[in-house]
Amino acid sequence: MTSEAARVRRRPRRDKLLISLGLPGALALILFQYLPILGNVIAFQDYQPYLGITESGWVGFSNFSFLWDGNSEFLNALTNTLVLTVVQVVLVFPVPLALALLLNSLAGERLKRLMQSVLYLPHFFSWVIVVALFQQMLGNAGMLNTFLIQHDLPQFHVIGVPELFKVLLTTQAIWKDTGWGTIIFLAAISQIDQEQYEAAAVDGAGAWKRMLHITLPSLKGLFILLLILRLGNSLSVGFEQIILQQGPVGLPASEVLDTWVYNNGVIAGNWGMSAAAGLVKSVVGIALVIGANKLAHLFGERGVYEK
Repeated sequence: MTSEAARVRRRPRRDKLLISLGLPGALALILFQYLPILGNVIAFQDYQPYLGITESGWVGFSNFSFLWDGNSEFLNALTNTLVLTVVQVVLVFPVPLALALLLNSLAGERLKRLMQSVLYLPHFFSWVIVVALFQQMLGNAGMLNTFLIQHDLPQFHVIGVPELFKVLLTTQAIWKDTGWGTIIFLAAISQIDQEQYEAAAVDGAGAWKRMLHITLPSLKGLFILLLILRLGNSLSVGFEQIILQQGPVGLPASEVLDTWVYNNGVIAGNWGMSAAAGLVKSVVGIALVIGANKLAHLFGERGVYEK
């Protein structure tokens, strides 16, 4: 037996503590993430819950008819999803980076830690609480309109207005998750060699130039990696957040792919068609990750995985 083979055989015994720590997480991942993938078979069936997968009839690609029949409800959900995806990638995704740069510029560790704690807090609120807070502040009888009425000023309606729904969703997403999103950028900034900043300062570079020529280039690879991962999940734009607020604004303004799957599957009982829509969304997400990763390779970045 070669020394390399002997080393491989000894590795499980040597790393048994590490393996035992990682095993529960691996089992949970397999049980709740990989095994449910097998359930996508119902996308090709006339699935009936009381019959189960084995007894439900096969219909081939009939459940994918919404792709070529011009289903108006599906097209509306797809349009809303794509608009929200673009808005969140352009407006929501870069905000944690900007906030991390701002926090990093604060003088004094105490102030920085206090600001971080305050900004992280909304991430731990459920969407039920976040939506309730926004309704209390911006609802028709909320704090803002109560103040305007008391001072004989025109009311400003936000909650329940279809034209402002996407703006409301974007604002809520920024308020809830921006602080949490800064963690990984702050960790990356802390790993930048401080001697680069000192050398730049000696050469007369101000704070703005140091950020442009040292900080941002050092974060470029991380930013591209996170962007690729975000694109893979881009068609999921917040099911719980939207379903909680869908009633007042109506389906034309609020329906997205995830809520369309819920309304057609769980509510209407079209299980096969809803599974087909979910399968299409997953395939598109995989294609976006692979395409974006190849594009990153063209620009000399590593991406999610190497060539």
